[in-house]
Amino acid sequence: MSRKIIAAVLLFCLLFTVGAFAQGTSTELTALDKLTSIEKVYYGAEQTGSLVERTNRLEKDVYGNITKDALMVKVDRLYDHTKTNSSTNPSFILKLNAVEWSLMHNVTTQPGKARIEDLEKTLTGSPSQGAFDYRLNSLLKLAYSDSHVDVGDASIRQDSLIKVKLVTPLSSKDSRPGDSFTYAVSEDVFDNGLLVIAKGAMGQGRVKKVDQAGNFGRDAKLELSFDTVEAVDGTVLDTLLGDKAKEKTNSMATAAGASAAGMVILGPVGILGGAFVHGHDVVMPVDTELYIQTKTEAHVYGIRLK
Repeated sequence: MSRKIIAAVLLFCLLFTVGAFAQGTSTELTALDKLTSIEKVYYGAEQTGSLVERTNRLEKDVYGNITKDALMVKVDRLYDHTKTNSSTNPSFILKLNAVEWSLMHNVTTQPGKARIEDLEKTLTGSPSQGAFDYRLNSLLKLAYSDSHVDVGDASIRQDSLIKVKLVTPLSSKDSRPGDSFTYAVSEDVFDNGLLVIAKGAMGQGRVKKVDQAGNFGRDAKLELSFDTVEAVDGTVLDTLLGDKAKEKTNSMATAAGASAAGMVILGPVGILGGAFVHGHDVVMPVDTELYIQTKTEAHVYGIRLK
């Protein structure tokens, strides 16, 4: 083999390796991505200031002290502490969900700071002071006799049904393609005795298409995409309105009566029609209930209930 051929092969291999490496790392979160994600967990929104100031504020609020480590070390540690789970070391999100569910039998979607304050008000009459970790551990002592959340590996199978209710009202008159909407899980989901999706967990969807009511008795239609829901460990699950969910929703509506409040009748997969029809419009108020299903199998951590 000539030197030119060998050089060409080596160059191709080098370019392929670099391209593969770039492709493999393109989806990795940056320090800013991680920091913003953590801030939304605790405060509900991205904060202002430099990266150093924001990171120090988080450390002080979460741990009660500011470390002297490098910025990336701080951010990675905060991110893992907040979101990364193991069977022996549940994340802040999982522990907070466990406390809230244990005491209230549902989870809420407020920022972590507000959720801790509300739980403290409910249990002790007033919010306490100190780092989020310290206050959450105090709540754990009230919720669990051994102050320990027992978690285990769980599997949410593909096409698992999830009962949800609308948080955002929808209608063929007011909704537009591209609009986002939210819905909440209305019944707990379990896997082998482990709580994997808690009542109150939020999901996100979007309006894909709106057909307005027309002449000759043509009914309006809404084409909706039910995209995600959050598991109890913080994992975002991909969901959809598929055949299995449509059939279950139709059965629910039929059993309750076509005019039952909050029920819907489904047309083709992904098309919601006939719900609270006034004239020929589609109106889906808050608390309208239906089923969705998971798009793929997902491995998560669940809470073992005692």
